[in-house]
Amino acid sequence: MTNREGTPIWYELKTQDPNAAQSFYESVMDWTFEKMPGGQEMDYRVASAKKETVAGVMRTPAPAQGMPNMWFMYIGVEDVDASAVKVKSLGGGINIEPTDIPGVGRFAFCTDPQGAHFYLMRGTSDEDSAAFTPMEPGHFCWNELVTSDQKAALDFYSKLFGWENGGAMPMGPTGNYTFIMHDGAMIGGVMDAPEKSTQPFWNFAIQVTDIDATKEAVEKAGGTVRMGPNELPDDSGWLIQIDDPQGAKIMFVGERKG
Repeated sequence: MTNREGTPIWYELKTQDPNAAQSFYESVMDWTFEKMPGGQEMDYRVASAKKETVAGVMRTPAPAQGMPNMWFMYIGVEDVDASAVKVKSLGGGINIEPTDIPGVGRFAFCTDPQGAHFYLMRGTSDEDSAAFTPMEPGHFCWNELVTSDQKAALDFYSKLFGWENGGAMPMGPTGNYTFIMHDGAMIGGVMDAPEKSTQPFWNFAIQVTDIDATKEAVEKAGGTVRMGPNELPDDSGWLIQIDDPQGAKIMFVGERKG
């Protein structure tokens, strides 16, 4: 893939029940799924919004059975091995060393110094990824880091990917919400975990056309709406935060039609 280094290029849900996850996201997002070769143990499914691939759903691997069902982000880099070395030099960790996936690319599974997980990826395709395409329904539109130390986290990702501080918005008792800029565009934000016991993690938003219809679809399909709809700043839409039926956190952003 030729996306600029530091761009989110793929999203992946690890879940104990891929069948149930597929059923939920099909009904809420109108995604279509294609199951990849690899047998029951691998069980990898690729989700598409219309004709563009946006995400993968896979059965949680045996070594990670203790991990909760959750979404992860792959960030594009030119050289996975060099970037993995840099992750370690900046105080992060490597959970899976750089590894090739034949016909797909090379990846590494990493942890930032505060404990949030993410992937490094160099894809073999000549086409840019469209998984992160803000304002496009069915595509991911926001990347939010919930962490224990905003300043240290931003410093880490800035040195690793060249991400920049895009300014902050006061959030009252929970502190500032700091925006992340990459290549002149806002790609996400960083916030302090509301409870100190919260394990730092990345949370993601998917664009939808109608936030109220999506909320209704989430509840009908067995998901739990934890917050919203809440209006976002600068007339950028409305947001709901949910847990899918298997407990994975995800957000949706869209307009109100009513």
